[in-house]
Amino acid sequence: MKQLMTTFLLLGAFASGVAAFAATPAKAEVVIDINKGVVEPLPIAITDFVSQDGMGVEIAGVVAADLKRSGLFAPIDKGAFIEKIANPDVAPRFDDWKVINAQALVTGRVTQEADGRLRAEVRLWDTFAGQQLIGEQFFANKANWRRVAHIIADAIYERITGEKGYFDTRIVFVDESGPKNQRKKRLAIMDQDGAGVRHLSDGRSIVMTPRFSPTRQEITYMSYERGQPQVYLLQIETGQRELVGNFPGMTFAPRFSPDGQKVIMSLLRDDGNSNIFAMDLRSRTTTRLTNSNSIDTSPSYSPDGSQVVFTSDRGGQPQVYVMNADGSNQRRISYGNGSYSTPVWSPRGDMIAFTKQSGGEFQIGVMRTDGQGERILSTGFQQEGPTWAPNGRVLMFFREAAGSGGPRLYSIDLTGRNEQQIPTSNFASDPAWSPLLE
Repeated sequence: MKQLMTTFLLLGAFASGVAAFAATPAKAEVVIDINKGVVEPLPIAITDFVSQDGMGVEIAGVVAADLKRSGLFAPIDKGAFIEKIANPDVAPRFDDWKVINAQALVTGRVTQEADGRLRAEVRLWDTFAGQQLIGEQFFANKANWRRVAHIIADAIYERITGEKGYFDTRIVFVDESGPKNQRKKRLAIMDQDGAGVRHLSDGRSIVMTPRFSPTRQEITYMSYERGQPQVYLLQIETGQRELVGNFPGMTFAPRFSPDGQKVIMSLLRDDGNSNIFAMDLRSRTTTRLTNSNSIDTSPSYSPDGSQVVFTSDRGGQPQVYVMNADGSNQRRISYGNGSYSTPVWSPRGDMIAFTKQSGGEFQIGVMRTDGQGERILSTGFQQEGPTWAPNGRVLMFFREAAGSGGPRLYSIDLTGRNEQQIPTSNFASDPAWSPLLE
C-alpha cells in the first residue's frame, strides 16, 4: 500500500499518518490491467464522506472527478445507491453494492481537529471479494482540502491499477487573454484538473514554453521582456527569478535535464541555423551538442539522462532524431509522411510523444523510442505541444479549434479514447506537467 507520509512534509502545515485499519485476508481482488490495451472503465461507487459542514461532499466530488477523468473508472450515479453510509468504520452491506454492479466502493469521513486542521479518513472496499483494500487518514489545514482529495484519488488509482497516480500534480501554462492582435500572455499554474489558477507573471512581456524541473518546484521559460527571448528560472513558491544567461541570437524551447542540473535548448545563429546546446546550471558552462547546417530544435532528455530526442530538418523536412546526451550517435528515428515537432520523452522511458503536421491537419501521437509503432492519438485543426503526466499514461496538449479565437488545453490517454478539455477561464497554451508533488 502506498505510504503517503512524505507526501506532506514539504507543506509545513501538513502532517500525515496511516490509520491502523485492519483488512480481511486476501481473496481475488478487483484490479485494472492497464497494460492490456483497451480497458473498460471500472464501475466504482464513491459515497459522500461523512462530515458536519459539507467538506466531505466536496472532497468525495473531487476524488470522483479525478478517477473519472482518467478514463479507467466509471463512478456510479449516487442516485442508484441503496445503502447510505452513516458510519464508515462499519463494513458496508456488500450485497447492496453488488446489486448496482459497484465493483469497488469508497467511503470516508472528514472531521476538524482541535487545532483547526482537517482529518480525512478513507476506505476502499472490494465489494465482490468483501474485503478492504485501503484504510488511511490524512491531516491538513483546511485551505489544502483539494490536495487531500487528489492524494486520496492517487491512492485509489495505485491500489487498483498497480501504477502510480498523477492527480496530485500541477500544470504550468501560458494564460492568454485579450484580443488576438493585443494578446496578453502570462505565466500561470493550476492543479491538473484546472482548479486553483495562479498567475506567475504580470503579462507586460510575452512568455513562452514554461517547463517544470523534475526535481524542484522550479520552472524554466522564455520571456521577451528585453527585446529578444531570454531564458529564465523561476522558483514557484518564492517567486525568485534569475536569468539563465545571455546568448547571441534567438533562444528556443528550454528544458531541464532529469537531475535538474542542466537546461537544454536550441539557439538560432545569424546564419539562420539552429543548433542544440546544454548549459550546466551550477558552472554556467555551455556545451554545443549539434553542429549542422539545418534547424535542430525542441530537445528533450530521456528519463535516465543518457539520450536526447529532438527535431531536425537536415533530411529536407522536420523529423525526429535521437542522440546521446553528449551529442554523439545522432540518428533519425521517424520516417512517416508529414513534419514532426515538439518531441518529448515519456517519464517511463518507453515512448516519445510528438506533434505531426500532415495533410493540412495537426496530430498528437506517440512512437517507441526506436521510431517504431507510431500511433496518432488526436487530430485537430491546430494542436501541438504534448506534455506527459508523471506516470507516462496521459498527455496534455493545446488546440486552437477553427473559429475559436484562441487555444485551449486538452488531455488524452494512451488509448486515444479518453480526450477531455481542461477548464480554464481564459485561453491557454504551452502546458507542462509537474512531477508528483512532495
